Amino acid sequence: MIRPMTDQDSVSVLEIYKMGIETRNATFETEVPAWMDWDLKHLQHSRFVYCKDEKILGWAALSSVSTRPAYKGVAEISIYIDTDFRAKGIGSQLMEKEIVSSEENDIWTLNSSVFHGNTATLKLHEKYGFRIIGFKEKVARLDNKWRNTILLERRSKNSKFE
Repeated sequence: MIRPMTDQDSVSVLEIYKMGIETRNATFETEVPAWMDWDLKHLQHSRFVYCKDEKILGWAALSSVSTRPAYKGVAEISIYIDTDFRAKGIGSQLMEKEIVSSEENDIWTLNSSVFHGNTATLKLHEKYGFRIIGFKEKVARLDNKWRNTILLERRSKNSKFE
């Protein structure tokens, strides 16, 4: 079941984020932020958790890409899944929910930045119409190693954004 994320979900959301950090293939972050910092970084709408038997197994949220008014309809998508429950379709369900919710909230473009070699995440994005728009070579270091990222975007096909 997918439901809106609440502040009461913070411990589970941050624990799953920690799992993503520990893979060293999901984010450049190396420490789990305080909930207040996580909360400020993400848009207030389009925050969801995937639950089974009242346990949170994954989450999705959006972040602004810019504070400039011209970019108000562009957001970066984040989806994280509990490492024990990957490859079970949870990411696809969360992606579908995020796409619908983002459009309902006047987001016309979703962006993502994925580590080179993270094939599961790339396949998920491509499945939902994201296209590769570029690469960042040696954009930042993680564990003293330069990492490359692949930039993806999905432009809404909703006619209200034409």
